[in-house]
Parts: sequence; C-alpha cells; structure tokens
Amino acid sequence: MTRNVPTPWTRRLQLLTAAASALFAVGTALQTFLIIDLEMIRHSMRLAGLSAAEAAGAAPGLLTFLRGVGVAFIAGNALGLLAPRGWTWVFWVVLAVNLGQAAGPFGMIPPEVYEASLDLYGPAGLLPTVVTDGGAAILVIVLLVSLAVFRRPWACSPYETGR
Repeated sequence: MTRNVPTPWTRRLQLLTAAASALFAVGTALQTFLIIDLEMIRHSMRLAGLSAAEAAGAAPGLLTFLRGVGVAFIAGNALGLLAPRGWTWVFWVVLAVNLGQAAGPFGMIPPEVYEASLDLYGPAGLLPTVVTDGGAAILVIVLLVSLAVFRRPWACSPYETGR
C-alpha cells in the first residue's frame, strides 16, 4: 500500500495554489461582471464582421452564456482555496480549471474580444484576463512540473507501508 508523504515543497505548493486561486477568482469576477457587458459583446461581434443589427440581437444571449462560463470559473477557482487541505481531488480540479482558463488566449476566446476590451476600456480592460489566463498558465506549468518530479499531487512522495 502506498500513501502520500509531504515533502518540504508540499505546503508551499498548496499555499501558492490557494493564493493564486483567490487572485484568479477575483480577476474572473472582475472580467465577468465589469468588463464583459452588452456594449463590449456588441463591439466584439461587429469587429468579427456582424452587422450592428445582428450584433444587437445576438449579444444578450452571448452575454448570458459568457457570464455563466465566468461563474463556473469563479466557482472552480474558489475550490482552489481548499488546496491547503491537501486533498488529491482538489489538485485535479485546480489543474483542470486552470487548464481551461489558460486556454483562453490560445484560441478559446476570439481575438476580437480582446480588441473590443482594449477599445472600450484601454489596458485596464485586458488586465483581468492577463492576470487570470496568464497566471493560470503559469500555475498549470508549476503543478505539472511538481507532478512530474514527485509523481504525486501536492509535491508529496510515495511511501510504502509494507502491508
């Protein structure tokens, strides 16, 4: 039987994950409820080639959908606050949520959305996305490196109990 034994890196990784998760939850909330609004959605749709009438008709439904996705990421990031508990399932949830969040700039979010955010809000309109998506990518790399080195979640080492 094998069990996880903490290493000197275990607690640091768990605390880093919890802190990053808190930051990403706040950044995602800002993005979801302050940056993403009807005007930004309409503007990004017009940049993508839709007419003003088409964009105005489709924007409310897309806004509802995007806010739902944002709330799911906020909830997923909030689960990352449980990282200091050391539960294995939290490691995998955090990894999955952050993989999803990091995928945004790599084609999951059309470039017109970033352009519209920049047009309407300036660099401040991109800041939550840069922090959450860029930070998520860094956290994913850290978690995967830890997993590769220790071969266990949370930078633990295996211990044979001999049973």
